[in-house]
Amino acid sequence: MSLSPSSSSVGAAAASAVPRSRRSMALLVLVLGMLTATGPLATDLYLPALPAIAEDLGSSQARIQLTLTAIMLGMALGQLVIGPMSDAWGRRVPLLVGTALFTVASFLCVLVPSAGAFVALRFVQGMAGAAGTVISRAVVRDLFEGDDAARFFSRLMLVMGLAPLLGPVLGGQLLLLGPWRLLFAALGLVSLASLVVVFFWLPESLPREQRGPVNPAGLVATVGRLVRDVRFAGPTLVLGLSFGCMFTYISAFSFVSQNEFGASAQQFSMVFAVTTVGIMAGNQVNGFLIGRVETVRRLGAGLAGMVAAVLTLGVLALAGVGGPGALVAVAAVFFVMMFSVGFVFPNATSLAISSQPASVAGTASALMGSLQFALGGGLASLAGMTASGEASLASMAVVMVATGGVAAAVFVVVARRSVRPAV
Repeated sequence: MSLSPSSSSVGAAAASAVPRSRRSMALLVLVLGMLTATGPLATDLYLPALPAIAEDLGSSQARIQLTLTAIMLGMALGQLVIGPMSDAWGRRVPLLVGTALFTVASFLCVLVPSAGAFVALRFVQGMAGAAGTVISRAVVRDLFEGDDAARFFSRLMLVMGLAPLLGPVLGGQLLLLGPWRLLFAALGLVSLASLVVVFFWLPESLPREQRGPVNPAGLVATVGRLVRDVRFAGPTLVLGLSFGCMFTYISAFSFVSQNEFGASAQQFSMVFAVTTVGIMAGNQVNGFLIGRVETVRRLGAGLAGMVAAVLTLGVLALAGVGGPGALVAVAAVFFVMMFSVGFVFPNATSLAISSQPASVAGTASALMGSLQFALGGGLASLAGMTASGEASLASMAVVMVATGGVAAAVFVVVARRSVRPAV
């Protein structure tokens, strides 16, 4: 990759590494997109198979749903470890090690004998997969600032959006060829390809002079400063709550669509793919508005659309909709929600990361990602905590209305202050 300085990141830690040519920029988007897509692919590829996995392993649906919670919590904890490591040792080494471990864990999932072992392996998979998520954001902060960062995050999410778009569809088709274990063999191969791409095409973005030793006391001080900085904490909390809202849909709708609406695994995968187009469309509209509408207003618009969608979902749940005919109406609501999320994620991420210097970008990215995945995994699991032990449209709606509403409230009270000087 041809790398050279750029005036858009003067004063950033790695200004000399900003891609100049369109070709190098496209390659950077592709490489980082593959890394950030690993997490969504790991969660979405096997969604059509969740009922089949529960039957095959002789487990309840609620326990199999915990495999999604496990990978989210693993990614949350992994980012807290890997982010500071990348600030101290550079981005490449932790990224290569994490991607290699994720590959091994994916192949081990093919051999899993029980639901308990499956949950444990998914936690390990999440810990290792955290490297791609946290370090990709840190690399963007190394290279870009402000609207440039928001623009790049929008491009990145377009590539990343292919994972949830194609994941369930690919998973549904692979189920026609073999058992659910085949899905994890395919995931291992994808991760192996990512490892090769990173090794050959992703250069180091954090210069040695910008690195510092891993200091527990210093790390605690940095984290303390970040959580007290309203420019960082506000958008980060909005991002985490919004992700929890979206992940409730991701983790529960496979069961709900097949149990309450009579959909097949393949029909669910097609509905999921269509709604995922929404997040990609939202990202592109957001990218078009960069430079025309300020970041905070774009974030507010996304939150407003998300809240409107989940409130509509609550109304449908109260009306007791069900059956194949109602699936179209519910899918339309989820499309609007995902379109709105396409505004929320890049703008909240840009506001939070751009508020911090590049020297702590890894730690800031880790803290943001940790909260995002902890809330996503923890809140989404609430949808399955019903009397029957199975998720329903009503339980989904309760969790999503609550998380979406609190995210909007945080935005009104805190996140809009992120454009002002830090407290």
